[in-house]
Amino acid sequence: MSVVDTARAWIEQDPDDETRAELQQLVDAGDTDELDARFAGRLQFGTAGLRAELGAGPLRMNRVVVTQAAAGLARFLIDTGRQRSVVIGYDGRVNSDVFARDSAEVMRGLGLEVTLLPSALPTPVLAFAVRHLGVGAGVMVTASHNPPRDNGYKVYLGGDDDGSQIVPPVDGLIADAIDAVAAGSISDLARGTDYTVATNTLVDAYVAATAATVTTPVLAPADQPKVVYTAMHGVGWQTARAVFAAAGFAEPEVVPEQIEPDGAFPTVSFPNPEEPGAMDLAIARGVAVGADLVIANDPDADRLALAIPVESGSGSGSGVPSFRRLSGNEVGWLLGWRAAARAAAAGTTGTLAASIVSSPALSRVAARHGLGYRDTLTGFKWVSRVPDLLFGYEEALGYLVDPSVVRDKDGISAALDLLSLADELAASGSTIADHLEAFAAEFGAFASGQVATRVDDLSRIGEIMASLRSAAPTSLGGLDVTATTDYLDGVEGFPPSDILRYDLTGDARVIVRPSGTEPKVKVYIDTVASTPAEAQSLVDALAGAVRPLVS
Repeated sequence: MSVVDTARAWIEQDPDDETRAELQQLVDAGDTDELDARFAGRLQFGTAGLRAELGAGPLRMNRVVVTQAAAGLARFLIDTGRQRSVVIGYDGRVNSDVFARDSAEVMRGLGLEVTLLPSALPTPVLAFAVRHLGVGAGVMVTASHNPPRDNGYKVYLGGDDDGSQIVPPVDGLIADAIDAVAAGSISDLARGTDYTVATNTLVDAYVAATAATVTTPVLAPADQPKVVYTAMHGVGWQTARAVFAAAGFAEPEVVPEQIEPDGAFPTVSFPNPEEPGAMDLAIARGVAVGADLVIANDPDADRLALAIPVESGSGSGSGVPSFRRLSGNEVGWLLGWRAAARAAAAGTTGTLAASIVSSPALSRVAARHGLGYRDTLTGFKWVSRVPDLLFGYEEALGYLVDPSVVRDKDGISAALDLLSLADELAASGSTIADHLEAFAAEFGAFASGQVATRVDDLSRIGEIMASLRSAAPTSLGGLDVTATTDYLDGVEGFPPSDILRYDLTGDARVIVRPSGTEPKVKVYIDTVASTPAEAQSLVDALAGAVRPLVS
């Protein structure tokens, strides 16, 4: 069958007027190059579910692809004897609500008990709902912090998986079930509209459970540190606002241009608080109101970024306040230290965990407090599954502060824990900046950095990794390589993975891996020294040494 015939068959089953017209225009124009780009395969359902640009065809996110995914997931639950029930959530991106309703109707048509969340809500609320409702699976329609034209489909499992995201081999089994559905037409699938729409009591339960993860504030609301909050055009604000209030914290100042959900993301080119410029409006607001903290959730509120005020140097007016965004590692150190201190105060034991590309600082915290520590592969699907977990994080702004509430990263509970920390510090005359200095004095001055090479030809990624394997460096940035670990060979506790790790003299470390979501090779650099300046100098030297190796 020619690509034009394949496209015509797709048009016949597509229920969406917009994508049908989009594809018909390509057919009428005879644009086989673009049709090939849409039909050269199909989106691969993996441990991140689905994620791609909106558009027509099997390599884009659209109602046909989502319907196939929903039917495949339902058949997986049925065929494997799992509980035949699912809860579905969605964020504020374009078509998220449409994709969620399609999923609800198709899954109900296949006989599942289906609950749809009552409105666009944060991903952590959906993750909470899987366990709270005791269902077999959860679906969240979101592309998290991806570019504006993207959308996605994330899957959680209940039962023995305890509300965590899917991992192999389950992702492969679901993918096989989706492929079986895709062999036919979605027009043949039964649909049901008698699914349940959850009430706001479910959201209230999340709010109450999250608020209970911290103690009552030390300071009265009027005396608490001043906070600026941005939802970055996402769905975090209403839920975060309710959580903060329920826990006894003053309502933050907001960034009005970014506080309501808007799938066009008009004020940011890339709605990811890690990206340069993404927090500019929030920081400007922080300067204007004299804030002590600026916090940002990403669009589905499962990530958190933090900026704190610093005094600017001479040259632009000494004493003029500016803000520094903390790295994901720095926030992870502070929240992990806090979790360890709570465990010690309560006389409990457990494990701290972080992805292998996150800073090794957390392992020192664990050792100092007599707690276990585990490295995991990147992705919270792995962090959340660590046994006896007390706290987990990954450097890409993801934090799990209370696994008993949500078994996934949660930018709202993490924000609440930071507000609680800031309140306690302020009551003792201290700040987050002071606490970072205290951390360095207690555990060592850690610093981290990244180098990333974006490629146009995906084969270049394999060439870079192969080159490093065939000619392993013996020194980097003036430091000797003391050990090289190739995770492709298999490392105890990890499945074979395309990751290279170089341990260096002085407890420095360099890790190289292909990005899981972008056409990039990423290098993660971690150092520790007697002072922050010395540690950062080592990071800079290592970055200069590895950049030519991955370019």
